[in-house]
Amino acid sequence: MGKRDNRVAYMNPIAMARSRGPIQSSGPTIQDYLNRPRPTWEEVKEQLEKKKKGSKALAEFEEKMNENWKKELEKHREKLLSGSESSSKKKQRKKKEKKKSGRYSSSSSSSSDSSSSSSDSEDEDKKQGKRKKKKKNRSHKSSESSMSETESDSKDSLKKKKKSKDATEKDKRARKCEGGRERESQAGSVLSAQGSMRGSIPRTMRS
Repeated sequence: MGKRDNRVAYMNPIAMARSRGPIQSSGPTIQDYLNRPRPTWEEVKEQLEKKKKGSKALAEFEEKMNENWKKELEKHREKLLSGSESSSKKKQRKKKEKKKSGRYSSSSSSSSDSSSSSSDSEDEDKKQGKRKKKKKNRSHKSSESSMSETESDSKDSLKKKKKSKDATEKDKRARKCEGGRERESQAGSVLSAQGSMRGSIPRTMRS
């Protein structure tokens, strides 16, 4: 079994393009772009004038809108001013009515005010007398409480001193007892040592 021949013939792309001939362009060429129709200077001037006219029309429209808006604002202001004036007139009327009613009631209230002022002065005098009594009682109570506190503090200090003295005396007694016990133990140890020495002496030495 022999190998397959997978070789392909070489084709020169340049030669193939030449054999096909010139390619037909689907879009405009550079020459077409250069040869395009161009407007004259007069036509350009006309276009600029048309643009200016359009801008003038916009400016006129904006001015009309501004005028209409100003008129609406003036109407609204007039309504608000008329409402505020009517409210101010109502307030003035109410004030006048109150003043008139106050004049009529002033004559009747003057007598009641004089009686009420005298009663108020009496009440104030009574209140001041009560306040003075309360202050005196408070000062007396505070002085008594301070005296009691000082007495209690002095008693506490005396008790503490007595306790400290008792504790020191107890410590001294305990120390004395411990010293006596130590002395007794030392004497006992000495006597026992002497007895042991006597027992260890031989009989020949005794005879």
